[in-house]
Amino acid sequence: MKRKAVLIMTTLAVLWSGCAVPAADACTTTIVTKGASADGSAYVTHSNDSFSSDPSIVYVPAKDHPAGSVRKVYPSAIAWDDLPEYNCTSNPRLVAPERAPGYDYPGLKQTKPLGEIPQAAHTYAYIDSDYGVMNEKGLMLGECTNNSLHLEYLEPKPGRGIFYASELGRVALERCSTAREAVRLMGSLIDTYGLWGTGETLLVADKEEGWVLEMQPTPSGKGGFWVAQRVPDGEFFVAANQFRIRSIKKDSPDQIFNPRLPEMLKEVGWAAYDKQGNIDWVRTMQAAEDFHPYFALRRVWRAMSLVAPSAKLPSKVRGWDTEKYPFSIRPDHPLTLAEIMDLHRDAYENTAFDRTKGENAGMFASPYRYGSKKWERSITTRNIAYTWITQFNDKLPAPIFWLSVNAPAESVYVPLAVAPLPEAYEKANREKFDLAKAWWITGQVTMLTRGYYSAFSPEVRAAAHKEEQRAAELVKASSSQSAETFAQTLRDNAQRTLTTWHNLYGNLLVSKDADHRIDYDAKKSETIKQDKVTKY
Repeated sequence: MKRKAVLIMTTLAVLWSGCAVPAADACTTTIVTKGASADGSAYVTHSNDSFSSDPSIVYVPAKDHPAGSVRKVYPSAIAWDDLPEYNCTSNPRLVAPERAPGYDYPGLKQTKPLGEIPQAAHTYAYIDSDYGVMNEKGLMLGECTNNSLHLEYLEPKPGRGIFYASELGRVALERCSTAREAVRLMGSLIDTYGLWGTGETLLVADKEEGWVLEMQPTPSGKGGFWVAQRVPDGEFFVAANQFRIRSIKKDSPDQIFNPRLPEMLKEVGWAAYDKQGNIDWVRTMQAAEDFHPYFALRRVWRAMSLVAPSAKLPSKVRGWDTEKYPFSIRPDHPLTLAEIMDLHRDAYENTAFDRTKGENAGMFASPYRYGSKKWERSITTRNIAYTWITQFNDKLPAPIFWLSVNAPAESVYVPLAVAPLPEAYEKANREKFDLAKAWWITGQVTMLTRGYYSAFSPEVRAAAHKEEQRAAELVKASSSQSAETFAQTLRDNAQRTLTTWHNLYGNLLVSKDADHRIDYDAKKSETIKQDKVTKY
């Protein structure tokens, strides 16, 4: 996930004192396979972490298309920055009335496409955000951006590739019903039409399988480098802004890639090998960390340690190319939905890296930092625009996604179906306060909580858990409904939750009127002894 930034030429070899990447935002994304979940659902999670995110969630309806029609391929400002020559901005992310009513902005110039591809006869309905979320068939996506010291960012220009990861995912949601089918389609689109932007990971799953698709533009802008690997059923996968696939193995049933990939990597002089003589994707891409030695890998360690503490994974490793963390891991017990939700609320609590204690903590034990210093990242961060958890199994009347607008550590997850959405979620504007929109309803509680974190956070977290439990029971009780009735049930529930959250803001103000009954004990934030961070 990217951010507004100025592209600066910097020395690529410096990893700690002067990292090459000039951006400060990132995403965390996971797959929970059906065999790793307590209810047999497959899950994909994604936190969209950027101050330039468009907070609108859009329903794109299913459509039939005439023979010979074309699909426009649009640029995306979330890839790096606004592209004024294409009328492409961060907010709104897209002005394209032909795609969905949620992308119809009268009075604004329409976004110009980078190119076109042949249109499919029929396209499925799906939920869209800065990246595609989920379609009506239960195909689920997640995303994170990855650094490569070989090529940080490739601008979209005539003669170069027309696809960025966001549009790749949308085409897959429009045309595919299974993860394997989606991986093959996106790979073929990369080969045919090429990539621009940055290195990317797309998580791709259906109710049976989960796949990790990783991609990187080529220096020429022609085609692209890509490889996909299956997550074994019963296991958990996490990515946090670093490529995670290692050995590329010919004829592996668990990998899909362009057969010419090894040759392509040799031709540009990037190929690096493991001890067995296989191309090592992480080392080949020079997939270094952003800013901090533990910007990415500490989150990988933390997520894996939360689901499988018995693995006793080391919190410190020697470098970005470590092999200490497996591609995926089997949880110590099947994961519940509540545990998956709380994973995205984590700030390393009760570890040596706890962001709410000691020198790591801000005023009122806040886990967040401000200013220009590049602090170590935790899974929760102050710039999260929204987090989704997609869910599908045979017992659900329709695929659903649990959406937390603003950071889930100070917000609430609300289930919604792949169907028309409440107006509160579409056409939100970060520059115009509007209490009709979920972004601002939840934002009130979020900002109040961050001001007095230790005072308000327990109440907010308790309120969120109560709403989420009630919603989970509602989903279960509605399993015999038709898909249409189920979607309406969830819309009604979303409106109720937003009302509850709006009232919560007022109740919090009343409970601590003019700072009454707020007590900050600095001793609770006494400096705890920490090991020194090892520089690469």
